[in-house]
Amino acid sequence: MFAGHDQTVFDLLLERRLVDRAQLELAQEEHRATGRSFAAVLLELGLIDKPELLHAVAGFLGVAYTGNIPTKLPAPALALLDGGLARSYGVAPLEADAASITLLAINPFNSHLVGDPDAVAALIRLHYGEEEYSVAELARELVTAIAPGAETETLAEADLEQLAGQTPIIRYVNVVLTQAIKDHASDIHFEPFEHEFKIRCRVDGALRELAPPPKTLALPIISRLKVLAHLNIAERRLPQDGRIKLNVSGRAVDLRVSTLPTQFGESVVLRVLDQAALALELAQLGLPAPIETGVRAALSRPHGLIIITGPTGSGKTTTLYSCLKTLHEPGVKILTVEDPVEYEIDGIMQVPVSYAAGLTFARALRSFLRQDPDIVMVGEMRDLETAQIAIQASLTGHLVLSTLHTNDAPGAVTRLLDLGIEPFLLASTLEAVLAQRLLRRICPDCKSERVPSAGALRQLGFDPAAFHGKTCYAGQGCSSCHHTGYRGRLGIFEYLPINDALRDLIVSGASLMQLREKASALGMTSLREAGVRAMLAGETSLEEVARYT
Repeated sequence: MFAGHDQTVFDLLLERRLVDRAQLELAQEEHRATGRSFAAVLLELGLIDKPELLHAVAGFLGVAYTGNIPTKLPAPALALLDGGLARSYGVAPLEADAASITLLAINPFNSHLVGDPDAVAALIRLHYGEEEYSVAELARELVTAIAPGAETETLAEADLEQLAGQTPIIRYVNVVLTQAIKDHASDIHFEPFEHEFKIRCRVDGALRELAPPPKTLALPIISRLKVLAHLNIAERRLPQDGRIKLNVSGRAVDLRVSTLPTQFGESVVLRVLDQAALALELAQLGLPAPIETGVRAALSRPHGLIIITGPTGSGKTTTLYSCLKTLHEPGVKILTVEDPVEYEIDGIMQVPVSYAAGLTFARALRSFLRQDPDIVMVGEMRDLETAQIAIQASLTGHLVLSTLHTNDAPGAVTRLLDLGIEPFLLASTLEAVLAQRLLRRICPDCKSERVPSAGALRQLGFDPAAFHGKTCYAGQGCSSCHHTGYRGRLGIFEYLPINDALRDLIVSGASLMQLREKASALGMTSLREAGVRAMLAGETSLEEVARYT
């Protein structure tokens, strides 16, 4: 609100004695530390209410103030203003006659009539819809929209705030974020290099590059992201973390923001945390029926350790939260410790790790045992101390859920033993391990049959004889899948329930190979086998199975 006019707002409120100097200076410190607009900080601190502030701005500008903004705009006025112009300049036509048109603007400093910016923005969305410009179109517009030479590393903080608050920058960032979320991106990367500024989105596990803006606009674009994430825009030497909350097409979306100083400027990565993932039930994860039955049986145990394993980006967090939803009921107390808390679940006590404050996984777990929980979720067992306390919790009557980064389910056993866990303790507490991967799904609009050559099969690690007479599929690439041949992802799973035979092997110090052989003999379907089944069913390709298993 009023981005780029923070000092003006400070001066006019001081001059009119609407807020005393000490409070204004306090708000100014908060504004500089967080990057939020000065007006937004004033309203958050309750130092002035919005109508009073808008009335003061109108008086300063010498224009009228209206508190009576209609819920709909008149048709004659709407007919005189193009939707592109309305969105570009953030204005809504309030009324019109043969000689003039009265405009309301989201930014009152651009208007001849001051009103509530939120109400004006809502009117524009109602009558003109969402932004229609593509990322590529806006990238081209940015070349001429911002004054040349103004976007340098030597900009003062106030100048940087003003640039970050300019309409072309705001529009560009909004469209990039909206488009990435609509494309179901899991991450959005803003990356400055020596001669270019790349913006890439990870969709279905693969990075896809967007039309880049001019390199000279890296600083104001990144500053805009930091303003949205409530970060300090003046601090460019240290990493920072924050969050952005958005509503895209009626969906609540959180963006976890991470900045990293690099040789050519700050790199910013946004992890998309789609709240729709919270709606997932265990039955919606695509688990094969026998595995779903086994997981539900493990979750019904009164105590023990359940581990979900896989590399980063394999969907472990989604599976964990689905398990928690299955377990969550009024008579059960659940505590989680996470780094960070990705999704907020009503009724579950969630604790974020804070290494700066000394709150580690292990320290939080020790406190958990004094909070009388029934179920404990540990975001990840990274070290011996955390693993020991988690196992101790399972021994004392708690069900413990956690994750590890291993290649397969039997590998979770050897990883915990390598950390230093005593074999007899692990054997007596571990109930089940679920390993998983996410494979790209072949686009249904361009899927076609293919017959891979024997050489290609050998190169990918498959026995050609095993595929004789069997049909494989691949996507040819079309507009529906951005010419990648893939659209969406599917999970493949490897489930290892720990029975007496496996417990004996764990106690005896069996090798990873011995554990795998025993698990296979007991009927465990490996990730490779699950991938091949999905491939032969026409869901994914030979290359995806080879890549991820």
